[in-house]
Amino acid sequence: MGRIVAFSNQKGGVGKTTTAINIATFCAKKGKKVLLVDFDPQGNASSSFGIQKNKLKETVYDLLVGRTTPDQVVYKTDVNGLNILPSNVDLAAAEVELVGQKRRECFLRDALSVAKLDYDYIMIDCPPSLGLLTLNALVAADSVIIPIQSEFFALEGLTQLVKTIQLVKQRLNPSLVVGGVILTMNDTRSIMSRQVSQEIKGYFGDKVYETTVPRNIKLCEAPSFGIPVSIHAPKSNGAIAYAKIADEFIKREV
Repeated sequence: MGRIVAFSNQKGGVGKTTTAINIATFCAKKGKKVLLVDFDPQGNASSSFGIQKNKLKETVYDLLVGRTTPDQVVYKTDVNGLNILPSNVDLAAAEVELVGQKRRECFLRDALSVAKLDYDYIMIDCPPSLGLLTLNALVAADSVIIPIQSEFFALEGLTQLVKTIQLVKQRLNPSLVVGGVILTMNDTRSIMSRQVSQEIKGYFGDKVYETTVPRNIKLCEAPSFGIPVSIHAPKSNGAIAYAKIADEFIKREV
């Protein structure tokens, strides 16, 4: 039975999608069977693997509303052992369509119930919001990974995210836990970056991953080529960092 892990932070630009796709990639390269769920209407995780999202006939949206099954939507990536459920702007309609439905927060959990049998990890790249899509991801998940940029403004809204996770745990998903916090775009030369890192570690304690993600141009370039950084620039600082983070992820998510 695979573990479902949501990558969530309602603040955009913190490296959430970059973290999700690269942990998924390196876990697959380490022999794990991984399904990446692109649950953001922007579809950035899909395009990061070269998928032409606007030409897709079926996406995770069709799975969510019950029009298809996971195996009919799954795409294989260039990374052995890593599949993806792609997304595009159609998913934005789900926020409206599901709002009047009974058990509207459980649709993704129900849709992934069978897929859990086929993978070691199912990783959900959430949208940068705390709406109904993210709520579905949190209800489906066993744990949440929170990527946080090592800058002052990244701390804004963090309290609301933690409160949302606690409410979901209390009311909808008792097994949900914060699986970890990953510091991204980290610049150890910056006093502000070091101060923010210390604040986050003071708040989350040992939930904070030991390895941080440095600012790295190769991480930014890789999606434009439609390949993960492990293929684009395997010796880059960004690739090395995410390889270490994947090791830590596997030890934590058991």
